[in-house]
Amino acid sequence: MADSATSRPARKEADVVIVGGGIAGCILASRLHALHPALDITLLEAGQNVDNHPLTSTALGCFAAHYSDLDWAYTSVPQKHLALSGGSAVNYGTWNRGSRGDYERWVEVTEDESWGYDALLPYFKKVEKWFEQSEHGKKGDGEQHGHEGPIHVTTVAASSPKRKYPLRDAIKSAWARLGVQENRDGNAGDPLGSAPLVESWREGKRQLASRAYDLTGVDVRTGVLVQRIIIEERDGGQVATGVELASGDIVKARKQVILSAGAYRSPQILMLSGIGPKAALEKFDIPVIVDSADVGQNFHDHLGVCLWWKVRHPERGLALGTPVWTDPAYMLGIPCDWLVTQHHSSPTLKSALLQDGEPGTHHLLNPQTCHTETFIAYAPAGARLASVDIPMDGSHISSIVLSLAPTSRGAITISSASVLDPPVIDPNYYATETDRVILRAAIRDAVRLMTETPEGRDIVAGERAPDGFQPLTSASTDEEVDERIRRVANTFYHPGGSVSLGKVVDGRLRVKNGEEGGVVKGLRVVDASLFPSPVAAHYQAVVYAVAEKAVGVIAEELEFGG
Repeated sequence: MADSATSRPARKEADVVIVGGGIAGCILASRLHALHPALDITLLEAGQNVDNHPLTSTALGCFAAHYSDLDWAYTSVPQKHLALSGGSAVNYGTWNRGSRGDYERWVEVTEDESWGYDALLPYFKKVEKWFEQSEHGKKGDGEQHGHEGPIHVTTVAASSPKRKYPLRDAIKSAWARLGVQENRDGNAGDPLGSAPLVESWREGKRQLASRAYDLTGVDVRTGVLVQRIIIEERDGGQVATGVELASGDIVKARKQVILSAGAYRSPQILMLSGIGPKAALEKFDIPVIVDSADVGQNFHDHLGVCLWWKVRHPERGLALGTPVWTDPAYMLGIPCDWLVTQHHSSPTLKSALLQDGEPGTHHLLNPQTCHTETFIAYAPAGARLASVDIPMDGSHISSIVLSLAPTSRGAITISSASVLDPPVIDPNYYATETDRVILRAAIRDAVRLMTETPEGRDIVAGERAPDGFQPLTSASTDEEVDERIRRVANTFYHPGGSVSLGKVVDGRLRVKNGEEGGVVKGLRVVDASLFPSPVAAHYQAVVYAVAEKAVGVIAEELEFGG
């Protein structure tokens, strides 16, 4: 939060109470206040003011943010298909929207065209201040990109003429040998191919939403945990009238309560408020207001797998930790050049879908569907999280593979009747044969890139496998690949789906009350928990756009006093 935030108690009443001061909450507070300056808006954030925190002052600080005081450090329940723990979302600054087809699936679920890619495009553009893609000598397509928004976004090459990583051309050439085509703009609705990395760092510093969006005039309070939303019976229906804090204090809401606490906390707060699966609520003696079996369900996340490679000639200064990397331009963003998004089509995939009980016409078989993302980081990214001891001394680089379209679904539920106790997080990673077939294929491609192309063999001497494991090859068995995944896989901090559009909330973001067409009046949810299905993106850009869209929906209602 920005330095306007304080830890003083919030005022006891407001027109609009927003729970959560992340991307969505800050956008909603800022935009709604700008549209309706007379509105009293209170923004409640459980975390601290991080405006001047040392880990937010530089781009590479994000690698140290895990398990720091910035991180709630939630852990998942043990994963029977893996052996890992998760954490809360940590923003790496990558800016991509995903595929047009991802949003068309949102339209199918909601039966609402306003959730399609073309309908959301104006909101993506509204957020962006897009800088030119200098490697192609032109600005981003004006039809696809915004140039007046609050968030500066740029390619690596456009961030500084001196930011020229030594492996840029070699990595691009190696991917081309594997048949991966160049994609000059992965943010135009079709990310497939090898696209320039686009980032939201501004001069190497994080753009906090609370800085980019003006919160002047908003009552912002940090260090405030919300226990529950207060819901009353009025005129035969349910109405959200405020929130109760963990301290027991009440903050009344005259018009709206907006829940923007994220994919872990939003379903937890709904359940603590009496909205959720009846059995889960009764287990902790929580009065059931809305028996909604879908609250906390449909949880999905992007699973990430890192492979680490020993540099053949570290004296060339190819990786982070060597003298050439002291140039300040190299610190302006993540040490990476390309995002490679792939579709892995094979007879094995169709067989896996059928084995999982999915239809033979599943959208994952469409050649335009994005299955995985792979990028080469010029540093041993993820090694510490996987408890693999690799120094940051220029001797290693890494391949990071993300499962972008998982069919596995998990759940978020409550561990007690108190918000002071963390939610129970079960991502159910890698639970379907479909997910296994796709991720194995992507990992084998990452191995081929480094071991079977001239460029890869010139760059690395071999894989640095975890202790007790043999290096992977493209001929490694499924069992060997799965064993490696179990050892090193981790969340990539893209949780979503636990308060799903079309199930828990309607297309106007109102919480359903179980009746045909009925809603809990004055209560909305706006954050990544809404995403009904995964998006082939790093979620910050998507949350920005969804929140900008939500502003219009909510402002229209407030305009007419609803």
